[in-house]
Amino acid sequence: MTVLAPPAARTLTVTRRRRSVRAAVVTVALAVAVAALFVVTMMVGSFRLSAWEVIASVLHLEDNPSVDFVVRGLRLPTAASGLTVGLALGASGTIFQQLLRNPLASPDFVGISSGAGLAAVGGIVLLNLGGLAISGLALGGAILAATLMYVLAWRDGVTGYRFILIGIGVAVFFDGLIGYVLTRAQLSQARQAMHWLAGSVGQASDTELKVLTAALIVLLPLAVLLQRPLRALELGDDTARALGTRTELSRAGLLATGVVLVALAVSVAGPIVFVALIAGPIANRLLGPATGGILPAALVGAVLLLTADLVAVHLMPTPLPTGVVTGAVGAPYLLWLLATTNRQGAGG
Repeated sequence: MTVLAPPAARTLTVTRRRRSVRAAVVTVALAVAVAALFVVTMMVGSFRLSAWEVIASVLHLEDNPSVDFVVRGLRLPTAASGLTVGLALGASGTIFQQLLRNPLASPDFVGISSGAGLAAVGGIVLLNLGGLAISGLALGGAILAATLMYVLAWRDGVTGYRFILIGIGVAVFFDGLIGYVLTRAQLSQARQAMHWLAGSVGQASDTELKVLTAALIVLLPLAVLLQRPLRALELGDDTARALGTRTELSRAGLLATGVVLVALAVSVAGPIVFVALIAGPIANRLLGPATGGILPAALVGAVLLLTADLVAVHLMPTPLPTGVVTGAVGAPYLLWLLATTNRQGAGG
């Protein structure tokens, strides 16, 4: 005798299956788009190449010295920087937004990027450092900023709006300190620091890029594994505790993951704005009911950054830093977000 499942159970099963299928399809499609943009980034330029020449050179399938020099020596570092920085910013942005339950909770605005930027600019201007030392300083500055905000926002737990408001204040304070440090710089150092602050994916050394790549290999799967406690925390601390989630430990682990990702991204490409802010919402629109995926948001971040770099370098009359393009695209989105959030009564 066959026992039929209740209609509600069957409906729930079908809904979950549809969400899983849509999430898988969107993730695969985004991965294909990222791979295509990664190849296109190395195809275009004064010396144009075919897709096969790029793929063959990157994978060492053919031996062509002139093509290998252009691809591996000149273009691959920039493409790899755009890919890894985009993944890191997309993942960290959606972690902060989900953790603090606010679409404005981006590392750009809550002081994390500013803390990393202050430490890095201080290293460039005051200590005349570069390379891996800047990565270490940026990581230390981001951790200091996150710790400061966490301590200031703590009132029997951390709420999203308190953290965001304190983060905005900390960001303004750090930005003021960055301006002061620049006034102490020599002209050549100030130019170097200002170019770094504008944000560009083509300025990282091999060492910095390897550090970010290694961090992504470890932290991106970790962030995906932490997706379950993140979803529980989205429901509120009381509900999360009822579901068996250790709220503060989970929140600290997620914050640490997001902070390290954005700090290393800033050390590689400078404080590129708005990618972390808009990657998560775009991914959620694509995912539909299956919102909140960290991996899709990371892939959207890579798509945005690779596209912005192509526009900045190849479609502008004069090549521009990547951060100029992301800022031009992200600023109208921020204004729209502020307006709609205020109309919905969610702006605090």
